[in-house]
Amino acid sequence: VLNGFEVLKEALLTKAVDFAGRPQDLMVNHVTKEGGVILSDYGPSWKEHRRFALMTLRNFGLGKQSMEERILGEVSHVIAKLEKRVGSSFDPKTMFHNAASNIICIVLFGCRFDYDDEFLKLFIQLFTENSKIANGPWAMIYDTFPMLRSLPMPFKKAFKNANKAREMSAQLVTEHKKTRVPGEPRDFIDCYLDELDKRKNEGSSFSEAHLIRYLLDLHFAGTDTTSNTLLTAFLYLMTHPEVQERCQKEIDEVLEGKDHASYEDRHNMPYTLAVIHEVQRVANTVPLSVFHCTTKDTELMGYSIPKGTFVIPNLTSVLKEEGQWKFPHEFNPANFLNEQGQFEKPEAFMPFSAGPRVCLGEGLARMELFLIMVTLLRRFQFVWPDDAIFFLFLSECMLMCFVCLSMCVCYHNQKLTENLELK
Repeated sequence: VLNGFEVLKEALLTKAVDFAGRPQDLMVNHVTKEGGVILSDYGPSWKEHRRFALMTLRNFGLGKQSMEERILGEVSHVIAKLEKRVGSSFDPKTMFHNAASNIICIVLFGCRFDYDDEFLKLFIQLFTENSKIANGPWAMIYDTFPMLRSLPMPFKKAFKNANKAREMSAQLVTEHKKTRVPGEPRDFIDCYLDELDKRKNEGSSFSEAHLIRYLLDLHFAGTDTTSNTLLTAFLYLMTHPEVQERCQKEIDEVLEGKDHASYEDRHNMPYTLAVIHEVQRVANTVPLSVFHCTTKDTELMGYSIPKGTFVIPNLTSVLKEEGQWKFPHEFNPANFLNEQGQFEKPEAFMPFSAGPRVCLGEGLARMELFLIMVTLLRRFQFVWPDDAIFFLFLSECMLMCFVCLSMCVCYHNQKLTENLELK
């Protein structure tokens, strides 16, 4: 287990390739059939698939106005949901999960799903169940006692869910093959199919089976952590109303006269940007990162580490490390503000991990969090309801999630809301 900023920095950045491997005999590998890019071991196949994903995300607008429009389009559906809930309390978990899911669905599949769509509901249910199983005690039993793997135990449910999710993913690929125009990609699936056409006789690692696993990989990565971070954000904004009020004041000033926020507006919102980063720090949604292993015999902080050693980067130890943060054990946006009140990101901020294995969707997640939070805070006030439901952070080894949370919304600026609706 790697603890502390200096240790993680040496392992993930200075000796990045040495520590860029992935363990290949865990339940998550067997459930996913070692496909995709997140759990694939370090090597040529992983490199070309990661490069392809980054290039495709850029081509489809990551960091550009077109991606902003997709995100803001989805936020409009969240606003419609919230407007129906004004004055009443509700659990926002499913709403945020659906929104995050739809944003990545637009990139991967070229379409969004209605929040009541049965396909979306089942897709998310399968991922949610598998997340709980893969990060819970039954996965630990599976990983620790190989002789038990063939027995009919609760972890078998994860394999059934994964098979069903692959069937659903394959269905989307089949539909794309019927309707695509080669060379004119509409989304990630079309781009991958175009790449398959180019590589037909090369003996490359690209294949339709890999595409199906790849889609599930990217969908999970683009949904779970983002939705949990949004839940954390609004929890802290409700319990720290003075922080929420200061954010709204800054947002109102910067966006005065504008129809909607732009990602570029973040440069003029140092306090709001600090709050968003502080939320990511305290949310700590992947506390132990995704497990690594060494790709060769190496050294770390003077210790010899053999090839194939199982490595757990403890991100929590960095995000709450004494000496790296002004207020390591409390929620305080000042952790990201300098003495002049300008945004400043400490080097120890690594909720997406670091190095060649840094989260593939980091750029998309940052844009989503900013645009969703700013847009919602401009319209609504989020308050702790009188009939608040008990909530709990549940640490499940690799992921942090909520058991239950209730919130109440009211309009922040009724006149502004009416003007925006007229436009």
